[in-house]
Order: sequence, then structure tokens, then C-alpha cells
Amino acid sequence: MSKGNLIYGGLYARTTKRVVDILLSLVLTVFFLPVSLAVAFLIKLCSDGPVFADTPERVGKDSRSFKMYKFRSMIKNAHQLLRTDPKFKELYETYKKSSYKLYNDPRVTPVGRFIRKYSLDEVPQILNVLKGDMSLVGPRAYYPDEIKEQLAKHPEAKKYLETALKVKPGITGYWQVYGRSEVHFDKRIKMDAEYVRNISLWYDIKIIFKTPWAMLSGRGAV
Repeated sequence: MSKGNLIYGGLYARTTKRVVDILLSLVLTVFFLPVSLAVAFLIKLCSDGPVFADTPERVGKDSRSFKMYKFRSMIKNAHQLLRTDPKFKELYETYKKSSYKLYNDPRVTPVGRFIRKYSLDEVPQILNVLKGDMSLVGPRAYYPDEIKEQLAKHPEAKKYLETALKVKPGITGYWQVYGRSEVHFDKRIKMDAEYVRNISLWYDIKIIFKTPWAMLSGRGAV
């Protein structure tokens, strides 16, 4: 049992939240199964590469690394190419300066653009929830290099990051439904920390009910 869970959320964060995660994830698995099969088929039909994205590991609860599952929305080896291919050097610098988000990213496939707009690429993260790496609701799961780069730019954000890492990252969360990619790191990490400090069943329910609208509206998606 982590110190963070003792401080934030009480009994709900320690036990009930995990039970809710498992039960709702099983329901969502059934609900999204037809959509997931259709998305997987379109990805294989329209571009070369695996169905799941070959993304670097993310930083989870207590700074532990884990593999996040996502449907591939970009060209094959997109993340490695961004960091190593000379033709993407300028794009990588833009990526870092814009809080690790890119608008009009040339690596995104036509199918990928659609599933990213409506957050369908995030659906496989239900598997992460069932495994225990993630929660349905929680802070963003950051890349290790993203944390390093952003803390260099925003050293005052370290205390907020430490709070955010007290709990499991979420498929959805406070910043995801109220800002998505329109919110940059310095504000986003404060929102993540605010969520952790106020974590409760009611807070999670509010975020879960707002999530479908955030997905369907496509607001702030890149």
C-alpha cells in the first residue's frame, strides 16, 4: 500500500476504485468489441504495420514504467523515426516545444486521424486497466523523456508531478475531459495533481460521464 493512497482518496482509492475499474472494464470490453474489431481491420487494410502502436513505455504509479496499449494511428515505427530519422529532426524539436503534441503530424495515417479525433485509439488501454497498470480515471501517463524535457522548462511543476505519480494513470481524467491537447504541460500537470488531491468516487463518476462527450466532440484532439 503506497503512502500516496493513504493520503489521497482514503478507502475508495485503496480498494473500491480497483473493484470499479475491473467491473466497468469488463463491461466496456464487451461494448467496444465490435468497434475494436472494425478499427483493427481498417488499420491493417490501410497501412503497413501492427494493429497496436509501437510506442515507448510510459511512467505510471510510483514512477514504474509500463507498456501502454493503443491502436496504431501512425506509420510503422513512427515514434522511433521521430527521434532518430534526420528528416524528422525539425518535427521532433516542434514536438518537444509544443508539450509533446503535434498538430497536422505527417506520420498520422488517414485511419489514424479519424480514430485519434474520437479517441478510439485509446480503447485498448482497457487491457492496461485489467492488468492493473492503469485506472479508468486518473492523471495522464507521461513518457520518460517528456517528463525530463518538460521539467527542464517548468521546474516548478516537479511538486505537481510527484503528486500525480501517487496514483495510477487513467484512460480518461480531469484534463482529458476539460482540455485534452489544448492544455500544455505546466497547466496539465497541475490539473492532474488537483485530481489526485480530490480523488473520490463522485469525482470519478463525473469525469466518466463527461468522457463520451469529449470523445464525440473531438475537441482538442490531435
